[in-house]
Amino acid sequence: MLTGKQKRFLRSEAHHLDPIFQVGKGGVNEHMVKQIAEALEVRELIKISILQNCEEDKQTVAEQLAKGANAELVQLIGLTVVLYKASKNNKRIELPKKG
Repeated sequence: MLTGKQKRFLRSEAHHLDPIFQVGKGGVNEHMVKQIAEALEVRELIKISILQNCEEDKQTVAEQLAKGANAELVQLIGLTVVLYKASKNNKRIELPKKG
């Protein structure tokens, strides 16, 4: 679980990123979650945009993506989701210490 300070740090790191995935009318599926998990292993921090035609609630979509990819939901702002997962082999982001 991320602390507030760590989430603030990750939000500032994600600010300049562009979304690399889009959730549309089909909603969240297994294939998409697998690709997101792979992207998180490489990048650690990604943005995903939820399109207007997505039929599911944006909060539900964000939670499904985070749970499916085994990642932390950093932020849901508008229709943009920010996810973080520490990489096993490719650690780039050094989080502020807890406490």
